[in-house]
Amino acid sequence: MSIYTHTTVGTNDLNKARAFYDNVLSIIGLKRIADLDDNGSIWGVDAPSFFVLKPANGQPATMGNGTMLSFEAPDRASIDAFHAAALAAGCPDEGAPGTRGWAPNAYAAYTRDLDGNKLAVYCFKAA
Repeated sequence: MSIYTHTTVGTNDLNKARAFYDNVLSIIGLKRIADLDDNGSIWGVDAPSFFVLKPANGQPATMGNGTMLSFEAPDRASIDAFHAAALAAGCPDEGAPGTRGWAPNAYAAYTRDLDGNKLAVYCFKAA
């Protein structure tokens, strides 16, 4: 049983967010499965797992300090591609693709999305 149903981030530019997440999430096997009119979109595989929404209170979306979303990638090559696609979209390098010593076979990369939300993408498969 999963401990969550989905994760949500806010955006201030839904069209740019849709294009960004369509690109980087497709690399790790997620697709946009629904649009919520001009309020947001949902990505997943067979069920909703990641939402990008305009804040319901009408205020600007802001990121949380110390908050990070981490996506599971199918392999190390897709982590490299995800990170490269994010950098190509103008997002910052927050940690280059590479091994992480805290767990066996941990391989990850870090960036931020166009609204400043910190993203990680991880794989725990051997090279």
